[in-house]
This record gives sequence, structure tokens and C-alpha cells, in this order.
Amino acid sequence: MDSPGPTRFPASAEGLLRTDLDGLGVTLHADGGTLRVWSSRATSMDLVVFDDDDLDWAIDVVPLTRGPGDVWEATSAALRPGTRYAVQADGPRGAGDMFNAATLLLDPYARGLVEGGIDDWRAVAVDGSFDWQGVAKPAVPLDRTVLYEAHLKGLTKRHPDLPGALRGTYAGLAHPAMIDHFHSLGVTSIELLPIHAFTTEPHLRRLGLPNYWGYNTLGFFAPHAPYATEAARHAGPEAVLCEVKTMVRTLHEAGLEVILDVVYNHTSEGEIGGPRTSLRGLDNRAYYRQRDDGQYLDVTGCGNAVDTATDAAARLVLDSLRYWADEVQIDGFRFDLAVTLGRDARNEFTADHPLLRAIVADPVLAGVKRIAEPWDIGMGGWQTGNFGEGWHEWNDRYRDRVRNFWLSDIDYGRRASAPPVGIGGFATRLAGSSNTFSRERGPIASINFVTAHDGFTLRDLVSYDVKHNYGNGEQNRDGADTNRSFNHGAEGRTDDPGILATRRKAMRNLLGTLLLSAGVPMLTAGDEYARTQRGNNNAYCHDSALTWVSWQHENWQRDLFAHAQRLIRLRQANPALRPTRFAQEDRTVPGASQMEWYDERGHTMSGERWTDPRHRTLQYVASSTPEFEEPNRILLIVHGIEVPVEVTLPRIAGVSRYVSVWSSADEHPVDDEAVFAPGDVVDVPGTSMRLFRVE
Repeated sequence: MDSPGPTRFPASAEGLLRTDLDGLGVTLHADGGTLRVWSSRATSMDLVVFDDDDLDWAIDVVPLTRGPGDVWEATSAALRPGTRYAVQADGPRGAGDMFNAATLLLDPYARGLVEGGIDDWRAVAVDGSFDWQGVAKPAVPLDRTVLYEAHLKGLTKRHPDLPGALRGTYAGLAHPAMIDHFHSLGVTSIELLPIHAFTTEPHLRRLGLPNYWGYNTLGFFAPHAPYATEAARHAGPEAVLCEVKTMVRTLHEAGLEVILDVVYNHTSEGEIGGPRTSLRGLDNRAYYRQRDDGQYLDVTGCGNAVDTATDAAARLVLDSLRYWADEVQIDGFRFDLAVTLGRDARNEFTADHPLLRAIVADPVLAGVKRIAEPWDIGMGGWQTGNFGEGWHEWNDRYRDRVRNFWLSDIDYGRRASAPPVGIGGFATRLAGSSNTFSRERGPIASINFVTAHDGFTLRDLVSYDVKHNYGNGEQNRDGADTNRSFNHGAEGRTDDPGILATRRKAMRNLLGTLLLSAGVPMLTAGDEYARTQRGNNNAYCHDSALTWVSWQHENWQRDLFAHAQRLIRLRQANPALRPTRFAQEDRTVPGASQMEWYDERGHTMSGERWTDPRHRTLQYVASSTPEFEEPNRILLIVHGIEVPVEVTLPRIAGVSRYVSVWSSADEHPVDDEAVFAPGDVVDVPGTSMRLFRVE
């Protein structure tokens, strides 16, 4: 049976600008409020208003009327700040339709939510007024951006300098102790795991485990209330939103950006048979990808996939981004499984998808950072390097090559006569991944990372050969099996001083590579102090000391922090390390770094040296091309074999000396800047790096 209303609109650039889709959700005015909800297949719809204290007591039911563009609308004097409300929708019972007139549904545009029980939610009308006190977004240039990926609760939950009431909260993240840490480390942009309202999946509830990471979105506009202080939660959604905005304002005052990890690719409604909380009950056919028989096309691995090939779903995503960027002053977004958002009506990815283009072109989103996780699990789902201009992408090729070079290649080399590959592929990643990103997009299209929330921590990467996820309730079947990690001779905990020293140096090499590479670096919170999850590489369901960042550190951990601190400062002080464009042989490119490559003898790298696994020693000279800063040149020595080597510093026209500023071989960064002349021989320990300023 077909709906009597119009069929769904396919997503298009024009469709995303449709004025009949403006003003969805609740708009408050002097004499109440107006609710607007989109559905093309519903046959009737009601607004249900609830008592302020009893979420089961409906005090008013107001029918909505279908208007232009399949937008249903109702005005009620009962809609005011703090009002709890829901929507009920009826419609056809054919394949792919999930209407049930008795189900209480969330307004997809609700700015606040309250919970009545398991899968029992009410939307809350929120005024959202806030005084930003003239504080502007920091607008950190991309070449100076150092991302710090963090779980909002886990980062602050155990911090001893935070009052107990603020630990694990929005307010706690903006506490002076946290700001001092961010400033001391040198990061510029705090990238938070999801803070959109989310809930725990049914299968985790059955295991008695929570959804900790938050990739199970309940609403795209409401902040996650459990991250607010107890006082704000008690006061209600208006106070929760105010706490979020105060956090953002305070971090902005400190010059720190706030980036949100956003999950628009799927929702917490899960697979067919899962909860019916919002989109499924409003217009399942239009909001989720599915076949003609109603079976879901799940390209996310989470049970459903939001169908951004329709105007309504694409506009929902765009409107949510506008809200967070404008009304909450968020500085940027990291898009989880972003390929799903770029799939068209044929379920194929295109970088020209109207939604992806609109996210770049929309004036409300001007200046925000747009970071794609460039894959999903569907056909053609791996798209690293294929997003358009204006996008930046998590570079998994970078992650894998860097891990291979410093870890799995070394493991292989111990068991064979030499590592399996030479240094050429590593050098490409070090210099900005020009084989992955176009000339027009440049090296800053690459978000470089070695670790992230998903996978081993930095410490576990050098301490475990295999995952240890038995606490996840899936018999160690979940999580990645290919980690490119190396335990250096013992699995997990060990007292062997030689193994521990080698692990520490491996961590310094990984950090050094990350922070000295062309591109935008992302550091995972806690890695600066070598946080461990005891070998769990998929700790999404643990809200405990396993996943919370520890602030109690041994001396060697403080040494590692000092290295991270030194590396970030060196990056900021040397523009040659952070080019915005790729160099070209035939002309000078402002913002690029001219690159020269030498072997350990100080000779220009020959063709065979790039691929010979027996010669994994490289001298990398990068010279900035002045655009906004003074000219600058660095020399980085990379030695990727465990046997020490003597390196002859290259003789380069115009170079009189090399000033040593950092070495991964040092347990603690050395302050004395030793000076060397061209042609001098430097002893380089096995598997290590050394950075020089060239003068």
C-alpha cells in the first residue's frame, strides 16, 4: 500500500536549499511554539505534550497538518522552554514501512532529551539563549593545527586536580587544570569522541556492558546529558546545553578549538527489529537505505545506514552541522564513516555528492574543519584520498606504513636477514603522502595518525603482538586482527630492562614521525604519557579505569611527555615541517617545502637505495618556501634498522652548520644544542631519529 502523499525527493544541491524544509523542529515564540516534522509517507501525525514531572502523563495531544514539501506542522501554547513532548505517526503497513500510531517518537531536531526508561525518551523544547561575551573561534591555521583526540569523560575522570563534581563532565574539560595540560603539551584542537546524545545497544545491555565511545546516536541536535555535571542534569536540558556552550567558550578564550566526532552514518535504532525511537517510525523508507522489500542496506556494520540520497536525510545532517557550528560555536567535525554520507541513490560513493559539496559550500559552515573517516564497510567503501577540496581525511595509509616501518618490519628483521622493505614508502608518508592526495589539496588534506580511539594505544602498540579483548564478551573475536604491532620480545607486562628500553624508544620514534611529518597530526589522549588498555584494541564497551586516562605517572612516562612537548614546539617553530602545498620541480610554490634526500654517506639517494631493505637510513632535508614566515630548513635523520650506523652529514651549498635539536635515542630530551659541520660524522643508534636545524 502506498502513501497518499508525494514520493520522497532525491538529494540534490537544489533540494538541500528547499525552503519548505526550513525551520524543522520546535520554534518558540511569545505565545507557545510551533513543531515542524518531515514525513512523505505518514497519513497522520500528532504532537503529544507531557507533564513536566511525569513523563507518562500526556496533558495535551495536538494533530499536525501536512503542508508543502511533506512538512507536518502544529502550534501549541503548551510548547515552551522545558516542555517534554513526543510525536506519534501513522501510515501504511507495506514493506519498508514501520509506522505504529501508538509509538512515542523523538523529534529528529530536538535540542534536548530526557529518559523515562530503556528506549523510552522524550524530546524537550530548549530556548538555547547564551551570552558568548564576544569570544570568537580561534581559527587555528591548518598547518599549525595539532589535534588531540579525547573521550570527554575518560580524559578528566581521574584527574586529581579537578573537583570531584567536575570529573568526567563538560565543565571538567574546561577546568584550568585541563587547559594547563593542553597548553603545556602544545595541542591546539581538542577532538572529542561523540557528544551527541547516544544510548547503549541492546546486545551490550544483555552483556551488562555500556556503550562508552558513543557511536550510537540517539539525536543529532541534543548533547549527551550524562556528560554534564549533576547540577546541570538535575536542572534539565537547558542547563546541560548551557554547560556545553560554557565549555566551548572557555576553551576558545584559551585559544583552543573544539572538534566534534559526529556519527551521521547510522542511528541507535539499529537493525530491523531494533528500537523504534525516531526516524524509523516517522518515515523508515526515506531515512534508511534499503531494498525494495524493506531489507536494510547496512554499509556501516551497525544495523542501518542513513540514506543521504534523500533530501530530508541529507538536510537533517546539514542542519545539525549548522546548529553545532553556529549556535554552539563548534570549530570542526570529524565524520565517522564519511563514505556512507557520500553514497548516492545507487549506493555508490561520489565525492560530488550534494551533501558533501554542501558541507564545504554552506556559508554557515565557512571556516570549520571538515575531517572525513574515508571508509565504510560497503562495496567500494575504502576511499582514502578521494574526497574533494575542502575536506581532510584520516590517512590510514600513513598509519599502516609508519607502524610497519618501526614495528612489524623490525619484528620481521629479527627473524630474517633484513626487514622486508626499504625506506621509500615511509619517506612518501613523511613528506605528506603526495601519492594519495592531489596537488590541489596538498599535504594538509592528510590527517596523520599512528593511534586513535579505535585500536591499540601507543604503549600497547609496542607491547602486544595480538589483541586481548576477552573482557568485551565476544570471546576475543571483535577488534582488528591486523595491528602491525610488535611486543619487542615479551607479550604485555615485563620487567626485562632491555625490552622496556626498546619499547620506550619505539614510542619515541612513532611520536617523532607523527609530529615531524608533513600533514596535520592527531595525537590520541593519554599517548603522551603512554596510557595502556592492557592489550584491548576495541575498548568501546568499557567505562572504567581500563579506558580512563591516568594522571599518576612514573619518571619514564614524564620523559615521554617531555618528548611530545618538545616535538610539538619544534613543529610550530619550523615551517619547513608543516608545508601547506606540495613542491613542484618546475616552479616555486609558496607554502611548499623543497625536499632533498640523502643516504647515510651524505650522497643523494640512488634509486636502488629507496627499495633496498638493507639500507633503511635516510637524511631528509626540507626547506620552506616563504609565504607568511621566515625561511627555514631542517635535516631529519631516520634510521630503520636495529644496528647502529655512522651518518655523514651532507654538504649542501649555503649550509654552514647543523644544530641538533632532538633525538629519539635520548630517554629525556637534551637541552644542549650540539653543533655540527657539513661532512661531520654522527653516530646514530639503531632504530632512531635525529632532528637538526639547518643554518
